[in-house]
Amino acid sequence: MADVITLKAGKRTEFGKGAARRIRRADLVPAVMYGHGTDPIHVTLPGHATLLALRAENPLLSIEVEGEEPQLALPKDVQRDIFTGFVTHVDLITVRRGEKVTVTVSLRVEGEPEQGTVATVDVNEVEVNADPLNIPESLTVDVTDLPAGHSITLGEVALPEGVELAADPEAVAISIVIPAAEPVEEPEATDEDAEAADAEATDEDTEE
Repeated sequence: MADVITLKAGKRTEFGKGAARRIRRADLVPAVMYGHGTDPIHVTLPGHATLLALRAENPLLSIEVEGEEPQLALPKDVQRDIFTGFVTHVDLITVRRGEKVTVTVSLRVEGEPEQGTVATVDVNEVEVNADPLNIPESLTVDVTDLPAGHSITLGEVALPEGVELAADPEAVAISIVIPAAEPVEEPEATDEDAEAADAEATDEDTEE
C-alpha cells in the first residue's frame, strides 16, 4: 500500500502573475485541484514540504484545507524553476479510494543477458491502471541470461496484484541484441609518414 503524504493547504484568493510571485516569496506553491466533475479548487501548498513530496514517483497526497475534509490527490503537472528546480506550480487531480487511476510507472531492468549481448530498453515508462493506494513505485524486468534476439513485450511484464496494463501489450519493451562493433579509426598521417611517402614516390620516378 502506498504511503500517503499529508500537505496542509490554504485557500487561494489572489490570482495573476503578481499574486503568484507574492505566494512564492512566502515559500508557498500555487496549486489547482480538480477532478470528478467538480469546480477547480485553488490552493497554496507549503514550499519545502511540497518539494520533498514530489521527489517520489506518483506520490499520493492528502491535501488538508482548513475547515474541509482532506482530499486524496495525485500530481498531474508539476512546473519547476529551470535554474533552481524549485516547484512553481502544481496541478493536482483528486482521486478516491477504490477507484482505478491511470498513471505512468518507470520500467527498470535487472540482471545481465548472455555474454556478448546487451539489453536495450525501448520503453522507459509504462501506463497502468491502479488503485491510488496500490500504485507500484516501478516495474522490474529480469533479463538474466537471455539470448540475443529475445524480446519482452509489455504484456509479458509482471504486474502487482490489482494493477492492470493500460498500454499496448504487444509493444516491445526490451530487446536483447549483439552490440555493433565500433569502427576502427585509422591513425592520422604524421609529417614523417608524408616524408616517407614522398621519398618512395621519388625513388619510383628515378627507377623509371
